[in-house]
Amino acid sequence: MTSSDFPSEKRSYGLVVVGAGPGGFDAALEAAGEGIKVALVEKELLGGTCLNVGCIPTKLYLGATSPVEELEAQSKAKVAKGEIEIDFNALCTKKDRFIAATRKAMEQKAKNLGIDIYRATAKILEPGKVEVSRPGETAVLEYENLVLATGSHPTVFPGLEPDNETILDNTGFLSLTEMPESLLVIGAGFIGLEMAQIAHRTGCRITVVDAMDRVAVYEDPEVSKALQGIFKRRKWDIRLGVKVRSVSAENGKAVLRTEDGDELVADKALIAIGRRPNSSGIGLEALGIETAGPGFVKVNENLEAAANVYAIGDLNGHILLAHAASHQAGYVVRRIAGKTDGPYEHGPVPSILYGSPETMRVGSMPADLEGKGKVETSSFPLVANPIAQAYASTQGFVKVIWLDGKVAGITAVGHHVSGFTTAAAMIVQEGWTENDIHKVVFPHPSLDEALLGALKADKQAL
Repeated sequence: MTSSDFPSEKRSYGLVVVGAGPGGFDAALEAAGEGIKVALVEKELLGGTCLNVGCIPTKLYLGATSPVEELEAQSKAKVAKGEIEIDFNALCTKKDRFIAATRKAMEQKAKNLGIDIYRATAKILEPGKVEVSRPGETAVLEYENLVLATGSHPTVFPGLEPDNETILDNTGFLSLTEMPESLLVIGAGFIGLEMAQIAHRTGCRITVVDAMDRVAVYEDPEVSKALQGIFKRRKWDIRLGVKVRSVSAENGKAVLRTEDGDELVADKALIAIGRRPNSSGIGLEALGIETAGPGFVKVNENLEAAANVYAIGDLNGHILLAHAASHQAGYVVRRIAGKTDGPYEHGPVPSILYGSPETMRVGSMPADLEGKGKVETSSFPLVANPIAQAYASTQGFVKVIWLDGKVAGITAVGHHVSGFTTAAAMIVQEGWTENDIHKVVFPHPSLDEALLGALKADKQAL
């Protein structure tokens, strides 16, 4: 099989997967591992948004530029001095090579498992049949089961359309060969804040605009407040509660106009106001599949959109995170393979904002638990943690949310707090009580001790 020709063998499959992002690719691998004959259809690049223009390149940039923040922190502590110079061209080259190598490895892994890869556009024709096509070539695939994992794309509103020259979306930002001197970020969610940190570390002046009243609005308000304080200390211009009327490219600059008549100008603008599902044009109507909101596919408790047809990941809108898509993929394949027949359950799904600082969240926050029982919180400041002190990054805290004496959620903001996300997820999953704290030995010295400190701290009733 080559990438230039459709597979020539019989086009009848136990499973056809549409979309080769984290959810779709994992579904294909796991199904092939179960001995199911699999076709994987992808119209663009293996790995989807996450690998090519999302999670992975963003983290490569954040990792490579992290010494800038580390030196700045130690310099403020008066124990180091100097300058970090980022070779952005070299970083872009590293990013491109890593992603290309990862795609190649993915393709080889799929080939070794006997998966047929169709680099084509897919459209459902009728129950049991999907048409795959590209210029000059069309084929019809018969399926016993179908997984739709088509992902999502950046939200665009009239007046905020990217041209990916001056007005950028995530793809345009990650395609830059040099950073601008100033950047307008429209949207203070995770995408906007992570990319703003990358630009800031290269010396870019940052302005963040959002219609909401705080940054990272889906996080606990205390976390949002801590983030905003740290970014303001870095001299970011953060403007909240601002409704944007338009963003346009004028004379080589990005010009933002608000509904109040204000005007902001920067070298580039980044539109990061959310994502919408890729559900149009794939033939959902042929199966009577319903959508909701901006096009999220409706699924039942088994993630089925129709008989033997599953929608996973961003497409169903339950949780727009790559690891959630992969978890859903595993469930669907187990169901197809006859290894489970119960409804889909995911437990607490972790969420992480990377950079400096980081945030992590798993489980329920206080606002989620109103009226559900006795809600208490306990917290621990990172300033009291020796590892945070060692890295001169002491801003932030760990916060535990208790419901009727059991851990219902954990959140944190600060230095490398993502490092104990899995531990936090297991604690929430198990619903620890005060007595369970003594079941595990926490290493010393470690950042994990801040989590232990929050678990042991006095509780405050809400």
